[in-house]
Amino acid sequence: MKARNSTEDMLHVFQWTNGDKEWSPFSDAGMDRRQNAMRRHMAGHDIDVAIFTSYHGICYYSGFLYCSFGRKYAFVLTDSSATTVTAGIDGGQPWRRTHGDNIIYSDWRRDNFFTALKSLIPSGAKRIGIEFDHVSLDYRQLLGEAFPGVEFVDVAAASMWMRAIKSDEEHALIREGARICNVGARAVMDAVAEGVPEYEVALASTQAMVREIAASFPFVELMDTWTWFQSGIMTDGAHNPVTNKRVARGDICSLNCFPMIFGYYTAIERTLFCEEASDAHLDLWEKNCAVMKAGSDMMGPGRKCSEIALALNEMYRGWDLLKYRSFGYGHSFGVLSHYYGREAGVELREDVDTVLEPGMVVSMEPMIMIPEGMAGAGGYREHDIFIITENGAENITNFPFGPEAMIIRR
Repeated sequence: MKARNSTEDMLHVFQWTNGDKEWSPFSDAGMDRRQNAMRRHMAGHDIDVAIFTSYHGICYYSGFLYCSFGRKYAFVLTDSSATTVTAGIDGGQPWRRTHGDNIIYSDWRRDNFFTALKSLIPSGAKRIGIEFDHVSLDYRQLLGEAFPGVEFVDVAAASMWMRAIKSDEEHALIREGARICNVGARAVMDAVAEGVPEYEVALASTQAMVREIAASFPFVELMDTWTWFQSGIMTDGAHNPVTNKRVARGDICSLNCFPMIFGYYTAIERTLFCEEASDAHLDLWEKNCAVMKAGSDMMGPGRKCSEIALALNEMYRGWDLLKYRSFGYGHSFGVLSHYYGREAGVELREDVDTVLEPGMVVSMEPMIMIPEGMAGAGGYREHDIFIITENGAENITNFPFGPEAMIIRR
C-alpha cells in the first residue's frame, strides 16, 4: 500500500492549454521580431539556448508577466522554440498570455522547476544564456547542479539594449500609458484639499487610471497600477509611500501616477501646492521648472546622456542648488516597474555615455530636495516622457507644470 503522501501518481511537468490565446497589443510579427533578435544574438555568440528568469525578460519576449510568490519562472528560447515555464498555481493563464508554448511544473516535488527546464534544453547544449543581473548566487548554483558541465553566459545586457529601442507598437502602447497618466494627474488635482489624507488622494487617482485602462483595451490584465502622493516632508523622496498624513494649507505636494499596461510602465510627476506657496517655495519651484524646460529642449537623437546631465548640473550649480539634486535627470521607459526591470544603459546621468537614438523612450525628471528647517523646504520634481525621433523628441505627456497651473485652490 502506498504512503498517503506519495507523489508517484501526481503530475510533475505537464501542459494545460486552457481556453484560447488572449488579445495582445503586440502583433505576432512584433513578438517574433523580439525573439528572433535574441536568436541572432545567440547564434553570433555560440549560445545554444537562453533561459530568461526576470519579470522584464519573460514579459518582453513572451508577453506573460508572472506573479512570483516564492516560485520560479522562466522563458526558454532555442533556435526553433519559445516556451514559458510556469507554476501549476497559475493554471492556463500563462499559456493564454504567452507568444509561444508553455509547460507547467507542479509543487509536488521540490526540483520540478528544474525538471521542466531540462525537458526544454536541447541535448548537447554547451553554452546557456542566463540573466546575470537577476540570477542570485543560490539560483546560479542550482542551475549548475541541474546542468553540469555547461558554460553559463550573460544575455541580460544584450536583452537590455534590444529593449531600449522600441517598436511602433510599443510606442503606441506607451502613448496610451502617457494619456492615462494624465487621467490620474487630473484626479489628484481634483482630490487635493486641505485636510484630505494622502491615501484618499492616491486612491482617487489609482481608481481613475484603472477604470480608464479597463475601458481602453479589448482585454487587459489590471495589475500594478498605483499612485504615490506625498505632502510636506514626505516629498523629500521620489519613492516615498503614501501615508495617512493630512494635507495642510501651504503644503508642498508631489503627484506621481503610474499606470501599468501589459507590463509597460509610464509615469507623470508634478510638484503642486495646497492653496498657497511661500515666496521661497516659488523661487525654488520656478528654478526647477527652468531646468525641466532646458532639459526637455535638449532631448533628441545624437545627444549623449552624460552631456545632458552635465549641462543641467551647471544650471543648479549657478544657483548653489546642485548639492540638493537627489538622482539622475531621467531614464528609459518600457517593460519595467517599481519592483522589476531597468534599462540602465539609457539613464541621464554623468556616468552614462549612451547616445540617444530614434525609437528610445526617455523621461526628463529633474528633482531637488531642500531639507527641513530651510526656507522653501521640500522636494521639487517634474516628469515628462519623450519619444526620440529622427529629428528631435516628441513630448507625449503634455501636461501643465509650474506655479500658474499647480497651486490647487478650493
